[in-house]
Amino acid sequence: MPPTDRIRDHAGQGAPTVAAQRTRRRLRADRARQLADLLRHQLLTGGFPAGTLPHELTLAADYRASRNTVRQALDLLRAEGLVDRLPGVGTVVVAQKYPHGLDCLMGLAETLREHGQVTNEVRTMGPAPAPTPVAERLRVPPGADVLYIERLRRLNGLPLSLDLTYIPLDIGTALLDADLENTDVFRLLEAITGRRLGHAEITLEAVNADAHSATVLEAPRGAAVLMLERLTHLSDGRPVDLEFIRFRGDRITMSGLLHRSL
Repeated sequence: MPPTDRIRDHAGQGAPTVAAQRTRRRLRADRARQLADLLRHQLLTGGFPAGTLPHELTLAADYRASRNTVRQALDLLRAEGLVDRLPGVGTVVVAQKYPHGLDCLMGLAETLREHGQVTNEVRTMGPAPAPTPVAERLRVPPGADVLYIERLRRLNGLPLSLDLTYIPLDIGTALLDADLENTDVFRLLEAITGRRLGHAEITLEAVNADAHSATVLEAPRGAAVLMLERLTHLSDGRPVDLEFIRFRGDRITMSGLLHRSL
């Protein structure tokens, strides 16, 4: 057989083997992601109260996975900063994400009251001309002054979110002398207007942290953050609070209760 034919014959025999290996790797990676999702849920809901995950062999038996798949899943969780491997101890939980509900209109301190103290560092506050999109959503004349507030919000001393807030000035002026460091804006708005907040329109998406946000949140530049855009209305329907909130994605998880409606 000529050398070129032998090369083609050898390549033909090897191709299915290479394809099969790639398929096996892909399937193992898929199973590892599935297992990581299950373990992440356990981590976030207190499924490992002792702070240590079971041995890899135990996890493999419990989830009917190979040990390699378990190791790959733990590597994914380690890359997220949720667990770490300690010699002589095993895989331990090293980070906690805090639950933020999406089915009830509450301020951050109200939402996380069971998890510690929320404090606010007011970085910027004062009247500023409303950009056109802000003016339209708050129903104020284009270019009219609104109260602009930038706050770094911490939970138990750790940076959690960077909040940019726009409020109509006829309401916002009263906030200038308010205790924004220790009080949610929602509570203050209800006290100032004498009305309850009614509803909010929200949008949630993942964005990369810009240089400013990363520095303030003490997160790596370009790290993924959860961006919550929220327009809150009083009970009479008036929009009073437009917020752009950047949450550290490694410290918060969003959840809600949804009902099917056709």
